[in-house]
This record gives sequence, C-alpha cells and structure tokens, in this order.
Amino acid sequence: MKYGNAVLRHELKYYINWNEYWLLRARLAPVMRLDENTVTAEGYHIRSLYFDDMYDTAMQEKMMGTSRRDKYRIRIYELSDQVIRFECKSKYDSYISKKSAPLSRTQVEQILAGDYTFLAESGDPLLQQIYARRNTTLLRPAVIVDYRREAYVYREGNVRITFDKDISAGAGDFNIFSKEVPTYPVVPSGQLVLEIKYDDYLPKIIHNAVKSLTGDISAVSKYVMCRERLADLKTASRRVVNAING
Repeated sequence: MKYGNAVLRHELKYYINWNEYWLLRARLAPVMRLDENTVTAEGYHIRSLYFDDMYDTAMQEKMMGTSRRDKYRIRIYELSDQVIRFECKSKYDSYISKKSAPLSRTQVEQILAGDYTFLAESGDPLLQQIYARRNTTLLRPAVIVDYRREAYVYREGNVRITFDKDISAGAGDFNIFSKEVPTYPVVPSGQLVLEIKYDDYLPKIIHNAVKSLTGDISAVSKYVMCRERLADLKTASRRVVNAING
C-alpha cells in the first residue's frame, strides 16, 4: 500500500513475558529465518538518538494518539560507525513508513555540536526536511534509546518479527558512539516488546504462530518510555536534593 511516495506497512506491538517469548521463538524458528544483521543468538544491539522539537511534538502526538505523525532518529548498530542512518518513521493511522539517509561519523559529530548546515547542502530530500524542521521548530536531540533486537523474516508478505530486549534510556550524554553513556531500564522486569511488521497480509502460518498471545495490541513507544523514565529520574533526584537541603 502507498501514501503518496511512501510505502506503507502494518505494525503490531505487544508487551510479552519471557514464557511467551520462548514459546514464540520455538514456533517461529522452523518457518522464519534470522535477520542477516544477527550478530549473536541474542540478536544485535541498536542505539537510536531520537530528536524532538521545542514543543515536544513527537512525544505529545504519540501520547495523544495523533493519527499522522513523524519521529526522527539517528540509528547505529553495535556502537559502530560503519552504518549510520538518519531516519524518519512516519505513522499513517494503523500503517507505518520509514525513510532513511546515510550519515558519516563526522556528520553526526557536527549535529551533536549544533551544526546542521550540511543537511541543507546534501541534496537528500530527507536531510533537507530535517534541516527545515531544525530551523522552524528547533528540532534537537532528546534521548538515547538502547536495546538488543532478535529479528526474524519471512518472504511471503514481507513479514518481520522482532523481540526487543533490555530496553533502556541513555542519560546525560547524546554521544551515541560512547560506551560510557549511563543507561536505565524502562520495561518492567520479566517483559520485552514484540513487534510484527508486514505488507498487505499476514500469512496464515505466521498468524497461527502468534495467535496464542494473551496480551492486547499495545501502543508501545520506546521513545516515550525512555523520555518518561528520564523525567522520573530527574523528579526523584530533585526530591533527594530538596530533602537534603530542607
């Protein structure tokens, strides 16, 4: 399905427990293949630096359930600078679409230093769009999101199923390449996030594998969870300081 030039996909999200994870993993392994980016049996590490504007539009629209919205992020894998992408993930009611553009480490460092001028000169429509957002709404880094992803793919229906584990929020630093960024877990103990993405239909063999899920489809947002986690930490810190000074 298309919306203008955007290719739209379905996306379903669930919170699941570890028992459901092991059951689903056993069901999916015989019919789906591991994503080619898999590094270990646990998958691969993803770090995203999410951006938001002066109004926190991305966060507010997600929390309000706005049907048409965009999120911007820089994404890397295994804390490496070999593959770096600036991405825009768009939501169209129950569909999603994603656009991306490659970046170099030097360009990321320019952005972290507040220099976005090269985006305007890049000739890439997405990067130019981000530059315009920077100038009009002060788009800027908001939070680092860390997790480990175990991913499976199925050719028919272009299905992708992922288990996102150890989701955590990075605090105090936006240097996405740094191993020293302190991180804080955001998902309750014993839970992880399941995501199911597909094009026009979900093949019966995959539907049968996941239909036993006991939880409801959820509006999971790793970005919002991480922003809220850091806000809670700041509130707790202020209380401690006030108690000490009071």
